[in-house]
Amino acid sequence: MARVVLFELNSQDPEKAAAFYSSVFDWKIAEPHWDYREVTTGSDTKPGIHGGIALGPSDYPHGTRVVIEVDSLDDTLAKAVESGAKIVRDKMEFDEFYLAYLADPVGLGIGLIQYK
Repeated sequence: MARVVLFELNSQDPEKAAAFYSSVFDWKIAEPHWDYREVTTGSDTKPGIHGGIALGPSDYPHGTRVVIEVDSLDDTLAKAVESGAKIVRDKMEFDEFYLAYLADPVGLGIGLIQYK
């Protein structure tokens, strides 16, 4: 079973968004890396997930996406497309994981992550 492991908040003004969430919810916001700020929302001893605030790309300038961990990004992408999803950003490689973005059949944006 795949599980939601983080969220992404996309904004055209990530600095302003980071200041808001830090001030209102006391979230810890890391310095930007690749125009992405890691967000810690609380203690790992309580239920919940962490996330990030990113400079929203042109294909998804504003909004929230959940990121779902999968065992095989390639297999999940194929199954998602077969089930009506559209790939927005194909498989990308980072130091510790692979990442892809898609829109489900009703247009909701989601991310898929496979840790190495």
